[in-house]
Amino acid sequence: MTKKYGKVYLVGGGPGDPGLITVKGKEILGKADTVVHDYLVNPELLSYTKPGAELVCVGKKAGHTVMPQGEINDLLVEKARGGRTVARLKGGDPFIFGRGGEEAEALAARGIEFEIVPGVTSAAAVPAYAGIPLTHRKTASSFAVVTGHENPAKGESGIEWGVVAQMGTVVFLMGVTNLAGNMKKLIEFGMSPDTPAAVISRGTYPSQASVTGTVADIAEKAAAREDISSPAIVVTGEVVRFSDVISWYEKKPLFGKRIVVTRPREQARPLSSLFEEMGAEVVEFPAIEIAPPGSYAVLDNALKALGSYDWIIFTSVNGVRGFFERLGRLGLDVREMHGPKVAAIGEVTAEELGAHGINVDMMPADYVAEGLIELFRKTDLAGRRILIPRAKEAREILPESLRKMGARVDVAPVYRTKKAGKTKTAALRKEISEGRIDVITFTSSSTVRNFLETVGEIRIFSGRKPVFACIGPVTAKTLADSGYEAAVVPAEYTAGGLAEAVADYFKDLK
Repeated sequence: MTKKYGKVYLVGGGPGDPGLITVKGKEILGKADTVVHDYLVNPELLSYTKPGAELVCVGKKAGHTVMPQGEINDLLVEKARGGRTVARLKGGDPFIFGRGGEEAEALAARGIEFEIVPGVTSAAAVPAYAGIPLTHRKTASSFAVVTGHENPAKGESGIEWGVVAQMGTVVFLMGVTNLAGNMKKLIEFGMSPDTPAAVISRGTYPSQASVTGTVADIAEKAAAREDISSPAIVVTGEVVRFSDVISWYEKKPLFGKRIVVTRPREQARPLSSLFEEMGAEVVEFPAIEIAPPGSYAVLDNALKALGSYDWIIFTSVNGVRGFFERLGRLGLDVREMHGPKVAAIGEVTAEELGAHGINVDMMPADYVAEGLIELFRKTDLAGRRILIPRAKEAREILPESLRKMGARVDVAPVYRTKKAGKTKTAALRKEISEGRIDVITFTSSSTVRNFLETVGEIRIFSGRKPVFACIGPVTAKTLADSGYEAAVVPAEYTAGGLAEAVADYFKDLK
């Protein structure tokens, strides 16, 4: 019986922005048993892998190799022969200076099934993120993509410099190290020294930096900039002039800002995505974890008697989720809620209820407990029964105020927050102290307390102090009680409101 081998997928991961991986590439990562990836692949792409997948970094980047190419080829063969589905994840496109051809040859020679999954090449994507079209009807009808550093073992250059120098646009990949020499070659073979040129460093990342000049002076200009380094792409041609007009990525409102998101891991992505869409680089540092309450006794008794309540008040999305999850575990469903009216603090909480088929009867304009209390003052609560499914640890102002109005209030813990385990605390503390963090965001009082308890005193030894941004006044007060002032508190106490307020803050500074 012939032994069944696995399969290798040579996957292009795109130039850096994780949103630029292809749909198929993401799908392959989700099913691979082993992912063999290069050093420069955005680590966020590895979050698409399935639980338990083996991750192997082979460390390839310009000028540095942890594992020689021959050993990488052997590794791919070994894993496939072990029956594993292997994703060989490369930056950009595997067949454009990615040595994917060599790996495919090795797999074919040893009878290993493989498939090529093309990626978005940095040759096109990085100039696009800098506002440089490779072709333009008015100025360039052809372009060349050239390696920025040839293999020195080749002896004579394999680049047709005479042809390249006559192209409308020339793109050098990995072009910083030999920038001066390559520009000299272009001039030597007939390109005008006045031809516009650009260097784009860390393209498609929030830390992208670019500098423009001419073929004659671009090397000098790039060397004078501390933020221009490998990996970088060099572009020459008249199309570079368009960057002044159509540059878009570096004009995003939060471009280049590093923002810490302290939300629980399972809730961080929506807020992080908002900041990333505005051009920021997000550091996710969950300050809390959502965990089951110590006991479900109070909640279970309430769920079995939902019809006896006049109102159910939900104060958070986590409260809604925990409520309905427990309702289902008890063999009950939404039909149990036909009697009581429902109130919610906040638009997002109301939307989560809507996803479960529940319309909200009451929601304050200000998404805080005090706003809801004011609305209930207009209602006769004498003898009314109210259920509040919420976190085990929360402010008591809502139930206490409702009881003073004559209501019978049951507070049922549906979840609790606990301090999240940390593995990158020292690294974040160092970044803060060196002034490399622009904003730290807090979305609840518990994120404030646990963050400060984990990270400790915010001390700056060099650079700028971070801006503190809180989702609402209650969170801001908790921060103030801890000795720090929130510079940003949005008028709308939502994730979207917080992101917009941070953007407005930096816009006003400009």
